[in-house]
Amino acid sequence: MALQTIDNQACVAHSAKDVRVETQQLSFDPATQVLVRVARGGICGSDLHYYQHGRAGMSILKHPLVLGHEFVGVVEQIPPLNGLDLHVGQRVAINPSQPCNACTLCLQGKRNLCRRMKFMGSAQFDPHVDGGFRDRVAVSPHQCIAYAAAARDEVMVFAEPLAVALHAVTQAGDLLGKRVLVTGSGPIGCLVMAVARLAGASEVIGTDVSERCRELAQAMGADRVVDPLDQNAVAAWEADGGYFDVTFEASGAPAAIASTVQFTAPKGHIVQLGMGAARVELPLGALLVKEIELVGSFRFIDEFTTAVRWLESGRLDPLPLLSAQFPAQDITAALELAGDKAKAAKVQLVLG
Repeated sequence: MALQTIDNQACVAHSAKDVRVETQQLSFDPATQVLVRVARGGICGSDLHYYQHGRAGMSILKHPLVLGHEFVGVVEQIPPLNGLDLHVGQRVAINPSQPCNACTLCLQGKRNLCRRMKFMGSAQFDPHVDGGFRDRVAVSPHQCIAYAAAARDEVMVFAEPLAVALHAVTQAGDLLGKRVLVTGSGPIGCLVMAVARLAGASEVIGTDVSERCRELAQAMGADRVVDPLDQNAVAAWEADGGYFDVTFEASGAPAAIASTVQFTAPKGHIVQLGMGAARVELPLGALLVKEIELVGSFRFIDEFTTAVRWLESGRLDPLPLLSAQFPAQDITAALELAGDKAKAAKVQLVLG
């Protein structure tokens, strides 16, 4: 079957502070790919980095890139034999992960660590992998996770960041009855707090230097939220070797990363999911003598489907994190607001 080509409006990052809405041609294989009309997308930290700096970590814009990896839409066209129960008109959340499914890591079930991962909206490889801030996308059937028509799109867009939070909690192990600290109360940190609460944690405490973020953390289920600069408030966490059974570091700030060792109890766990400075100082001696387990958490595996099911059923409400929504034509204004942490947590684009 021959490739099909359609015109497509897209939000395209050309360089730092240069994002344009422009017409592109989308070519896809109707024999193997699902055509989805995108309804809504959420702006993530990597989208902001491409806009603000022309790069996200080591992923540098070498040519124009369609932004966006948090998005949902409606199925418009399906392959004749898609192997899944998909139909035209179905609402779907798109899993942006495209692992190779052939390397050792993939075959071991560690697909999130695939070295050849083609993650949508990423400039890691050249050519880049375009994202979902456009009229339509063509994806694998297995990337389409269907949800009920009654579910609200502005809720379902949170599937990708919720999957990140679910994977972090999976990395921590059993949280039942545990005392949990989350450093950094941005969208991911707040979602980790909500998941930790649902996982049975006996106490969930968050930190953030921003008063607005602290208020959001409480709205998302934290028992208490503290300004980490308040020494009187945090001093008690260091007594007797540390207070928390599990600490999730979601800020990426060097000072916050170093503090996790002091705050975590002997034999406790630290899960690092915040990305910030490439190198930080860590009190290694304290980590060793307290036998703390330090693990990383990167993206997600099957947690994406779990996230869709939780949001679809209303098990978790992410809407306190939704600060604003913009039409796609106002992508620059949306990115500017999303980059102002004093005013916004999660900003969404209405694309269809």
